[in-house]
Amino acid sequence: MRILLWHGYLLGGTGSNVYTRALAREWSRMGHEVVVVCQERHPELYDVGGARVVVPDLPGGLLPVFVLDEYEGLHPKLLQDFTQAELDAYVTANASAIDELLPADVVFTNHVLLGGAVGAASRAPFAVKAHGSELEYSMRGNERLSRWGADVLAEAQVVYVGSEHIRRVLEDVVGHVDRVHEVPPGVDVEEFTPAPRDAALAALIDESHRDQADGGERHPDPANAVRFARFFADEAPTVLYFGKLIENKGVQVLFEAMRGLDARAVIVGFGDYRETLEAQAPPGTLFTGALEHRHLVHLLPLVDVAVVPSIFPEAFGMVAAEAAAAGVPPVVADHSGLAEVAAGIAGAYPEDRRGLVSFPTGDAGALRERLRALLELPAGERRALGLAARTAVERNWSWSRVAERLLEPFGN
Repeated sequence: MRILLWHGYLLGGTGSNVYTRALAREWSRMGHEVVVVCQERHPELYDVGGARVVVPDLPGGLLPVFVLDEYEGLHPKLLQDFTQAELDAYVTANASAIDELLPADVVFTNHVLLGGAVGAASRAPFAVKAHGSELEYSMRGNERLSRWGADVLAEAQVVYVGSEHIRRVLEDVVGHVDRVHEVPPGVDVEEFTPAPRDAALAALIDESHRDQADGGERHPDPANAVRFARFFADEAPTVLYFGKLIENKGVQVLFEAMRGLDARAVIVGFGDYRETLEAQAPPGTLFTGALEHRHLVHLLPLVDVAVVPSIFPEAFGMVAAEAAAAGVPPVVADHSGLAEVAAGIAGAYPEDRRGLVSFPTGDAGALRERLRALLELPAGERRALGLAARTAVERNWSWSRVAERLLEPFGN
């Protein structure tokens, strides 16, 4: 099949960026011809399986986003703050880019807005993947955008959601939607694997030596190689968070939970809440800046527990599933798509350990109890829980199976 995969953003980082590049890679491996339409300036840095990457010019360099971050060569602006003229110009430019690449068997667009709008404006039948960030951060409560979302989804051949939670959110924001298929995101179980500590640390340090030295927001902090070597010189109990550093992700809840625990934290990510979090962090906390999968696959085997403490709804618990694939027991807030991932992992645990996978949202005391219980387990038993969590990921969320399921409505 010839597949056009439209994504308005980058190929690195978190969320829909990782989703897009993983699909490009998997569909290419399956023998399909894949073209990715996105704003990634450095596609050579990512494994997209031989897919072609096309970068359309944006009028005025304006990029509609859901959370304000820095983008090389572009001017990000919140979607809800765009004028209609700016939105029309953006949609027209991207739809024209798709039209120039036709014909295609499948046009797959990310995000209800503006992916659905771009698909509807093109000359091709299209599918839409709702990721949740557009729904929660920009569309919810905005009548103009919600009505527009409903209109473009009515024209889609297929609408995909990653969880039952996002199915409910979608209908809450835009109303009833037909032809909805639930296909969860995936995890690269070949990339995220358990590894011996010494080998993982050596590989992490080696990767960090390759980092760019500018210290930009989307890049790792300078001198991480030296900092990692010093931090992991001893094997103290370690808790990991990786994701965006914004208030809604709840890292402040994790910090409160760690008070009184004999453990340290590693905080991976970027965002406008970092400075506040650095002021709140318990002594000994290591902030790394943004890291890519090439770092995380080696960092995860060095930690004992990974925490996803979000206080805002999540489409899917991708980071929890990635940690589990690496053999690290995750602990997640018990809500939205996180709860669905937690249930899948808990099902692979012994019955008396299933309560360790999740905690009531925002409850630092309950999180502290889960962390203490996990960190006080004998190392062998904690490793066994991590391997059970990996089994759940292999069964439910491998990228190869996800890529196949997304093409099933198209007869493949």
